[in-house]
Amino acid sequence: MAQRTPLLHYRLSASVNESEQRSPPAGQAPEQHPGSPRQRSAHQRQPKKLSIFFGVVIPTLLSMFSVVLFLRIGFVVGQSGLYQAIAMFLVAYFIISMTVLSVCAISTNGALDAGGAYYMISRALGPEFGGSIGIMFFLANVCGSALYVLGLVEAIVATFGVPEATSSYQILPSGYWWSLLYATAIALLCLLVCLVGAHIYAKATFLIFLVVMFVLGTIFVSFFAVSPRTIPLPSIGNPAANGTGPLLPTTANFTGFKLETLLGNLWADYTGDYTTGYMMTFTTVFAVMFNGCTGIMAGSNMSGELKNPSYSIPRGTITAVIFTFIIYNLLCVLVACSCDRVLLQRDYSFLRDINIWHPFVTVGVYSSTLSAAMSNLIGASRILYALARDDLFGKVLSPAKKTSHSGNPWVSVIISWFLVQLVLFSGKLNTIASIVTIFFLLVYAAVDLACLALEWASAPNFRPTFRYFTWHTCVLGIIGCAVMMFLINAIYASASIAFMLLLLLLIHYLSPTSSWGYISQALIFHQVRKYLLMLDVRKDHVKFWRPQVLLMVSNPRSSVGLITFINDIKKSGLYVLGHVQLGDLSTLPSDPLQSQYDSWLYLVDHLNIKAFVNLTLANSVRHGIQHLLFISGLGGMRPNTLVLGFYDDCLPKDKLIDPSQDCGEFGDGKVLGPQEYVAIIADAMKMLKNVVLARYFNNFDRAQVLSPPSSSPGKGAVYVDVWPVNLLRPDSSSYVDTCSLFLLQLACILNMVRAWRKATLRLFLCVEEGRSVRGSEEKLGQLLKELRIKAQVYPVPWDQACEEEEDEDYVNSFPSNATRLSDDYLSAVNKLILDAAHPAPAVRFLYLPRPPADTRRYTTYLHQLELLTQDLGPTLLIHGVTPVITTDL
Repeated sequence: MAQRTPLLHYRLSASVNESEQRSPPAGQAPEQHPGSPRQRSAHQRQPKKLSIFFGVVIPTLLSMFSVVLFLRIGFVVGQSGLYQAIAMFLVAYFIISMTVLSVCAISTNGALDAGGAYYMISRALGPEFGGSIGIMFFLANVCGSALYVLGLVEAIVATFGVPEATSSYQILPSGYWWSLLYATAIALLCLLVCLVGAHIYAKATFLIFLVVMFVLGTIFVSFFAVSPRTIPLPSIGNPAANGTGPLLPTTANFTGFKLETLLGNLWADYTGDYTTGYMMTFTTVFAVMFNGCTGIMAGSNMSGELKNPSYSIPRGTITAVIFTFIIYNLLCVLVACSCDRVLLQRDYSFLRDINIWHPFVTVGVYSSTLSAAMSNLIGASRILYALARDDLFGKVLSPAKKTSHSGNPWVSVIISWFLVQLVLFSGKLNTIASIVTIFFLLVYAAVDLACLALEWASAPNFRPTFRYFTWHTCVLGIIGCAVMMFLINAIYASASIAFMLLLLLLIHYLSPTSSWGYISQALIFHQVRKYLLMLDVRKDHVKFWRPQVLLMVSNPRSSVGLITFINDIKKSGLYVLGHVQLGDLSTLPSDPLQSQYDSWLYLVDHLNIKAFVNLTLANSVRHGIQHLLFISGLGGMRPNTLVLGFYDDCLPKDKLIDPSQDCGEFGDGKVLGPQEYVAIIADAMKMLKNVVLARYFNNFDRAQVLSPPSSSPGKGAVYVDVWPVNLLRPDSSSYVDTCSLFLLQLACILNMVRAWRKATLRLFLCVEEGRSVRGSEEKLGQLLKELRIKAQVYPVPWDQACEEEEDEDYVNSFPSNATRLSDDYLSAVNKLILDAAHPAPAVRFLYLPRPPADTRRYTTYLHQLELLTQDLGPTLLIHGVTPVITTDL
């Protein structure tokens, strides 16, 4: 029975097993996985009634107009001056504008589902980036919600608190724990609204929007209508209030429009923040100000509740961004022209004091911050729900999948609210402003990266209807976000990126394979194609030669030993598993190979090797191998070495199943004859391919070979034997021809592999009678030194084997005539090889002579090779046809 390793029929039951595992038992409905088409269609049947205005414009405006508009405009101008304030807004809006362009591009490239930015990134970049960025965006929304709640508490305490308030309504006790209590109550109110559902939230935000717009109008009117006045400053943060420090002003002036006031507010004057005591800088002020720009994803977060997300998100988001940019800059100019520096620095609620009616601003602050808190809370819950539905974190987030009858993910809302409550313990708005800003900047950079990757991959299916973006805008957005992250706080930025990378690795190794597509595959394809075109075969040099192997496999289940060994010997080169199936496509209903590829790829994954698979259908094995040698690879990455299993009678042994199981499925007999087998060798050499014949690898176990017991001969040492002479030509003891050097190169490559690095190369030098052994050893040693190959040289008396050959006419007849070598001579050489090596090596490298020119002598040639290698253990017969080694630098 044939070994069947090299060439023919293939059965791999993995595909059958997989199909059995995927198919449900009879009578059982298929399991519905989260995100399956059936679930998606059910989700899509839920009513989506929010339009551009209600679903995108209003949430985005309110998120961007919240704390910064009413409570921090004066802070920004007072600390940084008008010039730097406008510069900050320009930088911030430049960054978010680049991101908005990317959001618009991705959102118009297909149907959007719930999850907003997370859904965009995960479907664009794959589950690893999508999941890690999704968690970061979820945390950003949680911290943002807490920030707006704290801003609302700050406004309430400034109005009604004791002793901070300067009004007659000083009825609320103040302090850290009281502020925490107020924040908790506000967070509970947000929770109740979000538990009711998105539509109630949309209606509530519309009412809040009307209030905010009205209040904003009164603010602009007040700058012109209100006369100059003196305004008392809050006593908080003033050491003079309790006699513990220098006297600071207790009042400040609203001067109206004066040139003197404008000139005094043009340049920066950074001082300590009176609420926290921290010294302000450009970056810390920018961190607080940027929170007024982080609401651009509020509309995207509602993608699951929009009528037409791809239409609504670009138009609504751009409208909101342009409107807020104009309002912020107008307010900066009006404030700088009419309020002195002390008022801006020491009273964050001064807009209330200069309004035509003070309660207007108070109502606006309360409404906008409450709306922004709810917007971030509901956005965080939708992201968490999308993460849970995609099963990226397994059972950890499975409770967050639960929804109400109306489709509201109430468990996600509760989890988000709980985390918001934890963040509220930080106590002050400015304390968490930097963290929130960095989280949002990281998410914005990821959105830009997603759009950039899709654009660079040149995927035909990336054709968004929004075209006002280029890869340049994506790069500028990424750079802007990265620079500002590290300027704001390098430690927080580094920790955030490290946390995101940790999540990425966690999802990569633990999450199931998704059907979303992986942008990495598209980018790899794009780059590989480009570099393959650059890999010019005309520029090949022997210094950079590496083996590029085509291993022909008949039955992969019995070829595991050889497949893993050749994986070691490829040295980062191309490795292709080839298989020929006999058949004629014209007589078949379909290509039988298409259904086999997955099973072969499963084998590659199972064996953890780095190989490609190439299958072909042919009317003979010889023609099939010719096909593969001609067409395998691309450009300069094509096989240069053909590896075949040896043609003998060794029984195949299944290495992928339990040894106790029956292996009768492989059958008997060969469909490949010895004549055709040798013809394949000759064909490969004609095509200038190196040829390797592998024998006795059917029982080869790499782990056992490389870790022999210490009690064995040699005390655990591993040896690789090399015979770099043509043993079928006793007259030729040269070891410097192309084929001999090829043997040395392959043996050296094997010795360079990490697993084989401790193996010892033994090089056997055949010495004839009358020649100086020492001189030959020195000559070979010098060659090895020049070739930088470390090996032990062992001289072997060649004459003993030669004496076994009685007919002296063989000298000039081989290799063209290989019939004159007697079996006794071949047996003697075989015995010489066995006796020369103690202990036995892990593998032997022998010289493979060319097949005879006369095709009638192919059978005799194969018989000689069989006698030569009889019982030698794992052996490679190698013939090299091209120079592969050099002594030059």
